[in-house]
Amino acid sequence: MWRTTTIGSFNAKLYSAKKFELRKLAEKMVKLVVATTTDPASTGPAKELLAMPGWQPGPTLDQGIRSYSNDDVRFLEHDKGIVEEDDLDQRWENATGQPVDEVIFLSKHTAVSNLPALTIHPIGVPHLKEGDVPPQGGRPGWAAPPNPRMGPWMTLLNKIAESHNLVPEFEITFEATHHGPVTTKPTMFVEIGSTEEYWKRQDAARVVALLVWEGLGLGGGLPVGNWSSASANNKVLLGIGGGHYVPRHMDVIKKDGCWVGQLLSGYSLPMEDPGPSKGKVSAQDIAGTWRDSIRAAYDTTKTGFPGGEILAHLDQKSFKGWQKNAITEFLVAQDIKIGKPGDFR
Repeated sequence: MWRTTTIGSFNAKLYSAKKFELRKLAEKMVKLVVATTTDPASTGPAKELLAMPGWQPGPTLDQGIRSYSNDDVRFLEHDKGIVEEDDLDQRWENATGQPVDEVIFLSKHTAVSNLPALTIHPIGVPHLKEGDVPPQGGRPGWAAPPNPRMGPWMTLLNKIAESHNLVPEFEITFEATHHGPVTTKPTMFVEIGSTEEYWKRQDAARVVALLVWEGLGLGGGLPVGNWSSASANNKVLLGIGGGHYVPRHMDVIKKDGCWVGQLLSGYSLPMEDPGPSKGKVSAQDIAGTWRDSIRAAYDTTKTGFPGGEILAHLDQKSFKGWQKNAITEFLVAQDIKIGKPGDFR
């Protein structure tokens, strides 16, 4: 009787310990890396990444989305366009109980120039108003929190691309905030551009895979770009203005290696020209969704960098006088600090 009771008690404790282990595993924060079979610039890096050691098959998500696990990274692969699967972060959490702390998408980049490029960018369509149909996914007025790794990963991407002799053939650059899919966690896209010839390049796919592998610390090294508000420099660049490749913001980022938040190009700042005026034109007189776009970009950047000092960096030369005055007035009214290039060091 004593023996039976002891064994029963032991088994109960073992069962309880197992439940605790499973619960702790479910509670572990995970990082999602997402690819699609419809895109050669996604499947190439996916194949290279999954060929590296440590990957194990994971559960199948709804609609047949396959997963693989490696430490705290979960790799998801689906069969739709990369911008068509919304809320993958929430869907993973609901299905597995594992909270997601960031999302990284692997995708192709297209450009009129057709030149080879490796790009990184935040996502969102904060300039669209209710009723607009986003051309490439997302939700009008929405932006995802920017992934804090973007700035440090740009430096790492340059390093890896150079070591694989892709520079100067490939341009290594940020893109402005654009397109979906909808996520709520810090998110970024890593892309290969700009034509099918380059999307299928194995050397480019290898570089992107190594960026993810090294950047997330899967090779045994420390992850690159973990955010901490206690870091020596906690200033975050919020880019406002400029073209799609945000060259003047890039100048600051490359020089100072600063943290990077949302990057709003001119097309994400719709402003209606007030026309000739004899007096000073107030920000309130300028119609358009530019104010909503800036506010959403600032708020999501704060979310992505908790405790960080968010500084708006304006591409001054890209604005007309009335635009620059209105944006500056709005930033001051919103208590959003404006930073000059030297302020990000």
